Amino acid sequence: MNNVTQQLQKMKTQPGFVAALDQSGGSTPSALRSYGIKEEAWSNEDEMFAIVHQMRTRIITSPSFTGDRILGAILFEGTMDRDIQGQPSADYLWNVKRVVPFLKVDKGLAAETDGVHLMKPMPELAALLAKAKAKRIFGTKMRSVIKHANAAGVRGIVDQQFEAARQILAAGLVPIIEPEVDIHCPEKAKAEALLKAALLEKLNELPAGQLVMLKLTLPEQDDFYAECVSHPKVVRVVALSGGYTREEANSRLRRNHGVVASFSRALVEGLSAQQADAEYHARLDAAIQSIFEASNT
Repeated sequence: MNNVTQQLQKMKTQPGFVAALDQSGGSTPSALRSYGIKEEAWSNEDEMFAIVHQMRTRIITSPSFTGDRILGAILFEGTMDRDIQGQPSADYLWNVKRVVPFLKVDKGLAAETDGVHLMKPMPELAALLAKAKAKRIFGTKMRSVIKHANAAGVRGIVDQQFEAARQILAAGLVPIIEPEVDIHCPEKAKAEALLKAALLEKLNELPAGQLVMLKLTLPEQDDFYAECVSHPKVVRVVALSGGYTREEANSRLRRNHGVVASFSRALVEGLSAQQADAEYHARLDAAIQSIFEASNT
């Protein structure tokens, strides 16, 4: 079996969850602040991303971060372009840790229209996909956000996500489609009903042999996305933490069978640059174990 076949098999069948290590751009200073690094620690964007890479390297090289409990890791482009312990990051993840590498490909959110934030245009997507394929990335992730239960807005988000997914599939990568429903959406359950209907319609239209993943907000109604979990075109449904604490996210996750975590903030909650290795690794291990258990109940 080649690597891609092994990776697909792992994503489909193994217990575990996906680590989201892809904050970039605007969210980076706040992610570093939570990690105990203040903004005076860097003087330009290059230095900031070098510090971010140190933070992510410490997570990925931790003894607790292995393919036994972690299925995949979502990277941002700057992480993919750098090395970890002398190997390109994606190669290190798979060769050393047996963790499947994904790449965040969206360029952030456009201004709100029809109650949603579509993705900004991605004119360089084809070049980025070619680079990702050359760097042995397995799949991609792209995020848009639903703020209100607006039927036209939700349809627009799903249409845009699947349009980009077609290009990603054609490049030989597996897309993670992430139409996040904001946890503060005033009619969250209604937005989720609109989203599920639009997703199932698009999934049913996918040609034979084309597979996607879905990254969704934990729903108001338990097991609401069961039809997506069992859909033959879906490799895996993963859940974002969306601003819930790890405890709340894990609690909701346990009630949604067949859905596994793809947490970012909830994964690194409580970690800091100042912690000695023993405390840092113990905290990360406990976080990984709690998310693993919630993902595989």
